[in-house]
Amino acid sequence: MMVMANFPIFINLQNRPCLVVGGGNIASRKIQPLLNAGARVTVIAPKINAALNERVRDKQITYLEQPYTQISMAEMYLVIAATDDSELNALIAQHARSQQILVNVVDNPGAGSFIMPSVIDRSPVMIAVSTGGASPILARLLRARLETLIPANYGKLANLISKFRATVKKKFPEIKERRRFWEHILQGPVAEMLYGGQGQSAMKLLEKQLSEETPYLESCGEVYLVGGGPGDPDLLTFRALRLMQQADVVLYDRLIAPDIVELVRKEAERIYVGKKRDEHTLPQGEINQLLVDLAKQGKRVLRLKGGDPFIFGRGGEEIDLLAENNIPFQIVPGITAASGCASYAGIPLTHRDYAQSCLFVTGHLKDGKMSLNWPALVQPQQTLAVYMGTHGIDVLSKELIKHGLAEITPAAIVQQGTTNGQRVYTSTVKGLPNISTQHGIKSPSMIIIGEVVSLHEKLAWFVSA
Repeated sequence: MMVMANFPIFINLQNRPCLVVGGGNIASRKIQPLLNAGARVTVIAPKINAALNERVRDKQITYLEQPYTQISMAEMYLVIAATDDSELNALIAQHARSQQILVNVVDNPGAGSFIMPSVIDRSPVMIAVSTGGASPILARLLRARLETLIPANYGKLANLISKFRATVKKKFPEIKERRRFWEHILQGPVAEMLYGGQGQSAMKLLEKQLSEETPYLESCGEVYLVGGGPGDPDLLTFRALRLMQQADVVLYDRLIAPDIVELVRKEAERIYVGKKRDEHTLPQGEINQLLVDLAKQGKRVLRLKGGDPFIFGRGGEEIDLLAENNIPFQIVPGITAASGCASYAGIPLTHRDYAQSCLFVTGHLKDGKMSLNWPALVQPQQTLAVYMGTHGIDVLSKELIKHGLAEITPAAIVQQGTTNGQRVYTSTVKGLPNISTQHGIKSPSMIIIGEVVSLHEKLAWFVSA
């Protein structure tokens, strides 16, 4: 059997006296975790840096301006040797071990009696990662990976469980039933409500399930309305990825990049509900009802939408019916196409010298017309970001000029922004229709109009394949 080099253990340092020897940057870094754990920290060093001086002024730590001596260790519970003198650090470790005091030696784990791991803090849930000192960089990389997988509000879930442990134990005397109940809570709507910041709703749902004579242990279903961003999978949020990996069924739009759809859990059922102009796979009303029906079947339903669900994404219509049917849901914002496409094209939507405001509009035609507030669109020092405008680009160009926008105002069309297929075409507002005709522009495309477009050539950084 393999022997562990170090035994993992969590120590209660609340109000415990701890000593840090050293006054430089390394000592400063080691102090914060001790303070986070509630320790009373004393620092000994001939001098300390500015960061530690600030902690002294704020009365966060006690500072003894003197060289280290063995008597400094008296009554200490834990010691960290963090000087830049390896011989002194070794001496400190020797003194601590002789007095059975826990000691950590910076950059020399073998000399001390414990090592400090990389920590994922979701208090009261704590996760420690260590390589036994073999590779601190690897430990930090592992921690970073875990940070992306564990919701920020995970600790709140642990606190909620703690409040209801006695009640659940009374309700379910049998361990098997109790375990089943908690598994349902930890993997169902209650947990998701907490992760989404809906603490009161989560508590009410848990109380409701416990109040029933026979608690409903099967999943009651829920819906995740997730913004898939403009195309680049790296722009998805941590929460979006987590929900994509636990969904039972996904309804996705035409504007969702295939690479993003591939990140959905492999076992999930996939339903395409994309829309082209005048060609709907499913009418919006049927999509809304399908979300309700699937959730009522006990499924975790992912509604994956391009960009952001609440910016020309009809997300409000979909959750309206969910709310009417008391279906638990949460909304995950995504990077909207205007922001993503402009950033990848090197076109800042606002700029101190060019534009102090930005207006998002939809260029969708209805009966050959655009019902837009044209005077509001031609204000000075303003950027226009036009969604779904390529089909009516002739109307857009003519109406803007007609209402006072200068013909030579810079304009750009960003096609398939943020992806390897991205293409950026620049011209003027008058020349926009010619760009569309010349290059056969197709959706998804974003039209950006304003003086900021003139910065594209200088600021363009993203080169598509």
